[in-house]
Amino acid sequence: MFKGKKIIVTGVASGIGAETARQLKAQGAHVIGIDRNAPQVAVDAFHQVDLMDEAAVDAVIEILKGQAAHGLANIAGVPPTASPEVVLTVNLVALKRLTLGLVDSLADGAAIVNLASLAGIGWEGEVARIKAAQGLDHDGVADFCATQGITSDNSYFFTKQALVAWTHENRWTWRGRGIRMNAVSPGPVETPILADFLETLGERAEEDMKIMDRPGTPEDIAPVVLFLLSQGSVWLRGVNIAADGGMRANIDATSNGLS
Repeated sequence: MFKGKKIIVTGVASGIGAETARQLKAQGAHVIGIDRNAPQVAVDAFHQVDLMDEAAVDAVIEILKGQAAHGLANIAGVPPTASPEVVLTVNLVALKRLTLGLVDSLADGAAIVNLASLAGIGWEGEVARIKAAQGLDHDGVADFCATQGITSDNSYFFTKQALVAWTHENRWTWRGRGIRMNAVSPGPVETPILADFLETLGERAEEDMKIMDRPGTPEDIAPVVLFLLSQGSVWLRGVNIAADGGMRANIDATSNGLS
């Protein structure tokens, strides 16, 4: 399906990013990986980048501009146990900087896939803060957190809410070149950072886990990412797919009296 296609995958060293790279390679893709740690899965090219370093992000943009990639999978992320500044920088600011820096050099018809989260539910109530974050750069993150009330309790939720909103916002931005942006929102997934989520999210996460038949796995999520990168998704624009074992459906149903 991906033979002859160049796909950039961030967060390629572990979890969903590693599994996405593995499945892409199995389907013939030329995979370009980005992570702060070296990947265990074989990729065609790897760039070691700390997304907290704005200069490093800009440097890899310059390197990759000549690739004319057919897809960009924004999978790198940090859990809510990290400081609010780190969560906001990695999960939102650096992701947007990398994407906007590369989009002009992507091939026509390319796909951009953002890994959001079930935590992104309720973005409609955060529009003011989401708009305030537009154009935010690395240097402004600390002040933004202070002035906008971004704390350890809400930093992860806010970044994923903003990412879902950004995906919707860019539903047609590059339509003239056939470039589409969509998102995947997993629920709890068995990755190396699952324990961090449970520790931070506490009772809410524990209740979610009781409702689910099991946590997800990277093998559950990666095929959804691949679908959005594939030609099979060319008519999807600004879509956010809930890949969460039914958790989003459960929230929607129960909140509307459909138990």
